[in-house]
Amino acid sequence: MITRRFGRTEIEMPVFSCGGMRYQYKWQDVPLGEVPPENQANLEATIRRSLELGISHIETARGYGSSERQLGLVLPKLPREEMIVQTKLEPQADSQEFKRQFYDSLKRLQLDYVDLLGIHGINNHELLWHSVRKGGCLSVARQLQAEGLVRHIGFSTHGSTDVILSAICHEADGGFDYVNLHWYYIYQRNWAAVQAATERDMGLFIISPADKGGMLYKPSEKLVELCQPLHPLVFNCLFCLSRAEIHTLSLGASCPSDFDLQLTALPFLEKADELLPPILDRLRQAMVDAVGEQFTDQHLEGLPTWENAPGYMNLPIMLWLRTLVEAYDMQEYGKMRYNLLGNGGHWFPGLNAAHVDKLDFSDALKSSPFAEQIPTWLADTHTQLYEAPKKRLSQS
Repeated sequence: MITRRFGRTEIEMPVFSCGGMRYQYKWQDVPLGEVPPENQANLEATIRRSLELGISHIETARGYGSSERQLGLVLPKLPREEMIVQTKLEPQADSQEFKRQFYDSLKRLQLDYVDLLGIHGINNHELLWHSVRKGGCLSVARQLQAEGLVRHIGFSTHGSTDVILSAICHEADGGFDYVNLHWYYIYQRNWAAVQAATERDMGLFIISPADKGGMLYKPSEKLVELCQPLHPLVFNCLFCLSRAEIHTLSLGASCPSDFDLQLTALPFLEKADELLPPILDRLRQAMVDAVGEQFTDQHLEGLPTWENAPGYMNLPIMLWLRTLVEAYDMQEYGKMRYNLLGNGGHWFPGLNAAHVDKLDFSDALKSSPFAEQIPTWLADTHTQLYEAPKKRLSQS
């Protein structure tokens, strides 16, 4: 397994991490007595396979249903010095509640300490404030570190780039040692945050490059064709790991065989400079052919944030999804993401275009080069992608 220095933590981090969102029994926090033996056996086999492959970073969260409890039956049986264990806790207005939840997580995991503790979901400025204010969750996490219960402290985020940058640049209480964020081929808007974290020698962990990165485990036929000779999932791994700033990609395995395809990217890493350019050229040309060069390069220009948009609609996300559908036939992914709008809370903020025909966009779009076309495009996107409201996995 290839490893990379995980920023100032000095951890030798494998370039793939075993994400804990998919191998657990339920997204609800059920007692261990309700977990079927076959599910627990599958989880243990998945963790053991991960370690056999050199994927020593085991990542989970307090909010991942039964994940921590089930891992607590497995991790104590494995060599602790060979594992990098991370859990994550959502920020709390009451930082003592954050501390209480940490002790509970440590008990569930049946460990003496965790290597990495992440404040989970700093997705807006309110949650950032709960995290970094004097005496807030970060301060409590540093106290836990001083007690030897935590080695390093970071945060995860689905937030806008400005929120992420604010968290990365925070310095009180030692700031953050690492960040889990979204950045992959179809979504590169957080590059400024990647650069800022790199400048501060923070560890960089990429969230969900397979699922949120395009449901690449079941890609469209067009995407398969465009990414030849690589599978789209392998291409995306190679695209991310070709950047030295990126240290590890989450590999959300639900069973032992889920590691196999993504690991085939590793032998290609030395040839990334040769393999990637023709694929990147084809992907861009497909986008230009579908929506035009100007829209490809400028579709986000002059758009309001969802908080400032008519009807609180998330225009950047909807227009982005439109381009993916038009260029790469990513209808299934588009529907999955589109139908989360209005139903995913601060993880997927803003509303969809259900009421686009009742709103006035003249002022909100006055700085957009596509002001006249956008209302029609939004209506068309709603027609193509709306099915029924969807919930986040943790709500299902």
